[in-house]
Amino acid sequence: MPYIDKQERLRFDPLTARLSHRVTTPGELNYVITTLCLDYLEASQGSYQDFNEVIGVLECAKLELYRRAVALYEDKKIAENGDVYPEETG
Repeated sequence: MPYIDKQERLRFDPLTARLSHRVTTPGELNYVITTLCLDYLEASQGSYQDFNEVIGVLECAKLELYRRAVALYEDKKIAENGDVYPEETG
């Protein structure tokens, strides 16, 4: 994930904090994300590369969310409930 410098985060943290308290449904989250992407694309040249970059950012954000949050949740549930996959006999 392309993390930004801590100084740069200071520009965005107040804005994302205000938004995060207002977004309460998946539809609202989708709307906010889509609007950000469309606004970014409107400010760009609208080339295939621009569209490809936005899709790449969304995909990487998805993968990072899975890696950092969902996988930990899954591991916790495996420990609580047992694994559905059989143990390897290797």
